[in-house]
Amino acid sequence: MRRSTTSDARKKDTREKIELGGLIVKAGLRDEKRALLLGLLIDAAARLKEDAQERSRLAVIGAVAFRETHE
Repeated sequence: MRRSTTSDARKKDTREKIELGGLIVKAGLRDEKRALLLGLLIDAAARLKEDAQERSRLAVIGAVAFRETHE
């Protein structure tokens, strides 16, 4: 039973990482260096904590991008 729970958790974690990697590709950043990608994400995380308008602005950009790929 415990092994199954651990296996399920690992599968869920792996799936989540694959989906997050897909976002990097969708954003057109596939060929960027990992250090740059991490820097972008750290900077964005800091800006999101400080600015609710920035969070809303970026959410709209993302929502539009998702809609465009589903049309």
